[in-house]
Amino acid sequence: MSCVGLIVNPIAGMGGRVGLKGTDGPDVLERALARGAVPVAAERADRALARLHDRCSDVRLVAAHGRMGADLAAAHGFDTEVLPGGGEATTAEDTRLAAAELARRQVDLILFAGGDGTARDIHAVVGDRVPMLGVPTGVKMHSGVFATTPENAGDVVGAFVGSQPRGPLREADVVDAELRADAISTRLYGAARVPDDRLRVQAVKSRGAPPDEDALDAVCAEIAASMDPRRIYLLGPGTTMRRVTRRLGLEKTLLGVDAVRAGRLLGSDLAERDLLELIADEPVTLVIGVVGGQGAILGRGNQQLSPAVLRRVGIENIEIVAGLRKLLALEPPLLRVDTGDPELDRALCGYRRVHVAPRRTLIYRVAG
Repeated sequence: MSCVGLIVNPIAGMGGRVGLKGTDGPDVLERALARGAVPVAAERADRALARLHDRCSDVRLVAAHGRMGADLAAAHGFDTEVLPGGGEATTAEDTRLAAAELARRQVDLILFAGGDGTARDIHAVVGDRVPMLGVPTGVKMHSGVFATTPENAGDVVGAFVGSQPRGPLREADVVDAELRADAISTRLYGAARVPDDRLRVQAVKSRGAPPDEDALDAVCAEIAASMDPRRIYLLGPGTTMRRVTRRLGLEKTLLGVDAVRAGRLLGSDLAERDLLELIADEPVTLVIGVVGGQGAILGRGNQQLSPAVLRRVGIENIEIVAGLRKLLALEPPLLRVDTGDPELDRALCGYRRVHVAPRRTLIYRVAG
């Protein structure tokens, strides 16, 4: 019988909608709770396990205790062995201890729900000895060890353990983001092994090809110049959006969502609650970039743009901007959404124009 290890980081991703860049450490968790953050990991892990059960119900799970995995496994009726553990409060050390025990028991694969920090903790213990796959639950998720959606995580694991011999594996980088001065960089922590599914397992975030400086500057200048002074413009995270604000003579928070109207900054580094209050009963346009290497436009590093915010904006009022080389480097050539709302994701799927130069767009497929 196939055996899958299960670890859920119950606090992963809580900082996203309240404008924090992660939930690593008790101080950040306390700030997230003070801002009204609610857990998201259990719901996303539940979606992955539901799909795994549909695909491979006879798989045996070895799960971390309580809300770190065992509770969810039991709810789906899996044959589950529960690892010993402590109380309700969980730390990175609990993740590392669970990963070490799963490696000792020689599970076929570790399925975890978390973000880059959780991936780092597991990899620090098991290295490339045990294959792993992440249910995307954190804020950034720059590593190449995550499925593109919770449902795809369940599908990929089911296909991997349900095949004899086991499906092929490939190396994937475990990285985490660092903000230095006015630049975003990623630090490499090692290579893990993941199921080799290029469509349903995301690539590592990369800078990709050198940006098309002149064309990107020009299209960002065009967007800034064409802004309707009666509308609010929400600008997503990233260096591409910073080019837009600089054309307006404003500064941009690199990892946050900012709002402008008529050349004035209305708010910076806004949380979901701030955004909903700001754009209520107002005409609004959302301008977002593309995550290099991954193709993500929503659901990676911009969870403030929640389903409620996106519905208020309106799908027809979302504009996408990216360098041509960044788009052409995507493999597969897809843009991806993972908003946390499967119905909204389906509505966002299809074909959308991406601004790559003044008066020039490319049509790319958006997948959920």
